[in-house]
Amino acid sequence: MIKLWMAPGGLHIEPGQTRDARDLAAIHAKGFYRGWPSNEFASFLSERDTPVYVACDAKRRIAGFALVRIAADEAELLTIAVDPKWRGKRLGHALLKAAFDDLLMSPAKRMFLEVSEDNVAAIRLYERHGFARIASRKGYYPKPDGTAATALVMARDLG
Repeated sequence: MIKLWMAPGGLHIEPGQTRDARDLAAIHAKGFYRGWPSNEFASFLSERDTPVYVACDAKRRIAGFALVRIAADEAELLTIAVDPKWRGKRLGHALLKAAFDDLLMSPAKRMFLEVSEDNVAAIRLYERHGFARIASRKGYYPKPDGTAATALVMARDLG
């Protein structure tokens, strides 16, 4: 069965492949103070319980991605990143929608995520998709100035 979802801007979303690791690391580094190395993405891409959804064009130029971990009846959004030139075009929305759609075929009943309290755009996206704040972790995310931001823990039911 081919998994394919529509995305804005002439893009589509499909499952990630191990060959995508370097591109995912580059996009992730543009959006986070501490980007993950490509070997970490390669490891995630090779595991069955960490589906990756990539938004790309017909030539497979990747504009963004979402990475999920499934454990028993829970899913965790490990990270979502969109290339800066594609931000503000509802690509994050499309990536989340594809993940939710795909997770309907998994045992996962609830999704969790952690987001920096100062990432207003991401929090707004998650709230629009039904996530609610359930906890926080003080000093969780390191910041460039040496301080640390609080992580908000959010969750929503799937299906």
